Amino acid sequence: MPGPLELLAADAAGCTKCRLATGRRSVVFGMGDPDAALMFIGEGPGAEEDRQGLPFVGRSGKLLDRLMWEELGTTRDHAYIANIVKCRPPENRDPKPDEIDACRPYLSQQLDLIRPAVVIALGRFAAQWLLQTTEGIMRLRGHSYPFAHGVLVPTLHPAAALRGGAAPLGQMRADFVRAKLALAAAGASAGAGARQP
Repeated sequence: MPGPLELLAADAAGCTKCRLATGRRSVVFGMGDPDAALMFIGEGPGAEEDRQGLPFVGRSGKLLDRLMWEELGTTRDHAYIANIVKCRPPENRDPKPDEIDACRPYLSQQLDLIRPAVVIALGRFAAQWLLQTTEGIMRLRGHSYPFAHGVLVPTLHPAAALRGGAAPLGQMRADFVRAKLALAAAGASAGAGARQP
């Protein structure tokens, strides 16, 4: 019998509430452990994600997987990964307010069903929207914020680290360590039973 997240994903798969539905190949709902203590939230799917129907599966996803293992000792099977919007915006532009509003109930329900102790916001757009602020990512990162059922740790988008070299990669690593400490403070573990990918 399908669980609540699977039923929600099935509902999202047929969504036509905004213009993004007309250009998508896939609804990229999310993936991972429905009981995860750690959740990653990005902005929206890119071309590769749209093709495969899974979040963060391109070059950015490979870096995310690497940092997850090296800094948190976990894999995507033991976390949950989602985006603010579930369909790819054309040319990877930022999602528009009405598109976000159409998708908001899906992410809200994901958060309520999973109840993660720690959310890592991947990139400026996700961090600003989740925290309802206009502060830049470099001011936001390096801190933890009360959020939903726990705390939110903003960090750079993996694509920014791929473009920027050692400095942004080091900042992402530091933010992942902050998330690991937040998980420990919440009495949760990111990688129970995880094996190196």
